Amino acid sequence: MKVLFAASEATPYLKTGGLGDVAAALPKALSDDPDAQVRVFLPYYKAIKDNPQLSVQYVTHFFLPLSWRSVYAGVFQATTGRDNLTYYFIDNEYYFYRDQPYGYYDDGERFAFFSKAVLEALQHLDWYPDVIHANDWQCALIPVFLRAFYMGLEAYRPIRTLFTIHNIEYQGKAPNSFVDECLGLPEDWRATMEYDGCTNLMKAAVLVSDRVSTVSRTYAHEIQNPYYAHGLHEVLRAHSYKLSGVVNGIDTQQFDPAHDPMIHVNYTAQDPAGKGANKRFLQQKLGLEVRDDVPMLIMVTRLVGHKGLDLVQAVMDDLMWDERQMVVIGTGEGQYEDLFRHYAARFPHKMSANLVFDDALARQAYAGGDLVLMPSKQEPCGLTQLIAMRYGTVPVVRETGGLYDTVPPFNPETMQGRGFTFKTYNAHDMLDAVRRAEALFRDPPRWDALRRADMAYDSSWGHSVQEYWQIYRSML
Repeated sequence: MKVLFAASEATPYLKTGGLGDVAAALPKALSDDPDAQVRVFLPYYKAIKDNPQLSVQYVTHFFLPLSWRSVYAGVFQATTGRDNLTYYFIDNEYYFYRDQPYGYYDDGERFAFFSKAVLEALQHLDWYPDVIHANDWQCALIPVFLRAFYMGLEAYRPIRTLFTIHNIEYQGKAPNSFVDECLGLPEDWRATMEYDGCTNLMKAAVLVSDRVSTVSRTYAHEIQNPYYAHGLHEVLRAHSYKLSGVVNGIDTQQFDPAHDPMIHVNYTAQDPAGKGANKRFLQQKLGLEVRDDVPMLIMVTRLVGHKGLDLVQAVMDDLMWDERQMVVIGTGEGQYEDLFRHYAARFPHKMSANLVFDDALARQAYAGGDLVLMPSKQEPCGLTQLIAMRYGTVPVVRETGGLYDTVPPFNPETMQGRGFTFKTYNAHDMLDAVRRAEALFRDPPRWDALRRADMAYDSSWGHSVQEYWQIYRSML
């Protein structure tokens, strides 16, 4: 089967969030099937073009119509060492030679161009997929343009589309004039494109795609509820027959404490002694008091409201006065950066605020931490808890989305479960879950058993990739 995977970011080329990890790991897992041909399409951003460590070669170029515009599109290629996995980059310096991948007034036009260029490139590459797997609002126009402009061409007619919602909060909204002024869609497409008084790209993709998926089973149910759906619940309910939830995995070769070159000491579930050495290393590096007997609570997260940081803010004094250490790594909204900066200054031996995106430091925190806190208001899947468990760091999470699917609550009587959970969006319920986890931390034999069980949990793409193959086959 031939699969085209379209995304707005992917490691190691560019990453701003979990999509970057998924767009690297899932195509790699798909390409483990020797009968598969997998090709990933990304924008050719400035950060990729100017990176001397990346080997990228020119393939071809062409011009494509985007409403009244005739726009240049270049195609570049990077090989992966696998014959059946190739990365392509769509080039246009006006749209993509910028300091950041997102956040510009013309993002809608930029990714409309990318979506149409992906489809147009197939003719120039003479390669037509069986399935196009488009991800998030940036690629939502791929199934739309395919239906509107390309179904009259015989080579395109058999192509089927899967649209994956990684975060429904970002839907790709634009003024109603966007439909004809930028997209050039016929008038009879206006009803498909418009929703709630504006153009909504995600809504259109849900309507026209053959299948729709989200990144966890629970999130697939949640987004049919007004609380989680950001206005799209009625659309998703109407199309629930083609909606599936598939839990993300992680690249277990990349995130492997036995071989990770970024951590201080390598270790395994069978021989976890190195985890203590990593904790002491992290304490020394961050200026915390070097103690084995104090639980270390880590947060590796974007500092934004839906990550539950208002709960943390509400009980921050309690978190500091209790006998624990806390390490925060991430960037985001100023109020939360200021919050952690303030408490790090007040409690320098207990609290470390690292307001940066630092992959090496994050790996060292996973390896050295005892607990990882994820009190999210909503969490479509979450990769942090999967990575943390891989490194033997026990999750404390709110029961939502992928956190609910991947972290069943620990039962001290049966020793079943993988972490400590709370259900209601309440700061003191969160604090109670942290304290329950720390009570087990002070019971070394049972704590060690839980930590080993978490490290042994299969968080790879093995099961999830089979679910994606089933979805792909169901469309053909």
